Amino acid sequence: MLRLDDEQRRQWAVDGYLHLEGALSPEQVARYSAELDRIRPLPGWEPAKTTGLPIGHYEVLPGARDLDDAGFMDRRDLVDYGPAFLELIDHPPVFDLVVDIMGPNILLSMTQAIVRPSTDKFPGYIHTDGGEALREVRVTETSRPLAMKALYLLSDVVGEDGGAFTVFPGSHMRPFPFHLDPPLTPKTPGAVQLPGRAGDCYLFSHSLWHGPSANLSGRARKTLLYNYCQLFLRSYDHHDVPAVAACATPRQRRLLGDLGYDFRPGSYFYVPVDQREVICGAG
Repeated sequence: MLRLDDEQRRQWAVDGYLHLEGALSPEQVARYSAELDRIRPLPGWEPAKTTGLPIGHYEVLPGARDLDDAGFMDRRDLVDYGPAFLELIDHPPVFDLVVDIMGPNILLSMTQAIVRPSTDKFPGYIHTDGGEALREVRVTETSRPLAMKALYLLSDVVGEDGGAFTVFPGSHMRPFPFHLDPPLTPKTPGAVQLPGRAGDCYLFSHSLWHGPSANLSGRARKTLLYNYCQLFLRSYDHHDVPAVAACATPRQRRLLGDLGYDFRPGSYFYVPVDQREVICGAG
């Protein structure tokens, strides 16, 4: 499998993210963009449309409830919508680098499609992945991360305030002042907006403080996100192995939680004997 080069390994340790150019071909970008348009009217769970539940930033951010459904989208649990979303679970070479960073004992924990329209009502926000439970959990620069995410751009993001993926480089390694009032934003000194082209991918640690900048570009930003976690953690998306695993490859099934046997106490804490072979072998 492909491995990080020395510069990528240094940047991951120091900054907490990597920029992979051209991870998707133009044909794949067009395919996934069309898939997002196809599933938008279909039933599905989106936290921004939920009330009365703990849904993090959508409950507290200014402008979060004013986003127009015709332009905004935050769809979760994508793999049952079609083979395209299933194929991206272990898409090379991105997945190879995920395994090099995390090791082979991993699960796919979340899939997400986000469309952020151009609007002056939403200023962007900063957060970590994993919610309150993980935002104060950090690991050393030589440790495997507990979780990480691959963010695929399906549209060009250029210029200031174009909805860019925004990070505080190195914040995965140090205490972060998230209790400040007013809270930190994508405009706080130290934040860096990261441009990219359709087909690029950003890999980043769960504990890196990040978020979208405001999008004043005049065009929507489309993204896909795939989150991976260590095997002893649980999926964000599904409680049981999803039905789509029946038509997946052995590696995809394992990443969806199929350990090769029925659940019993201790499952997921102990690694199946063929785990490395399944994850690192032919997809």
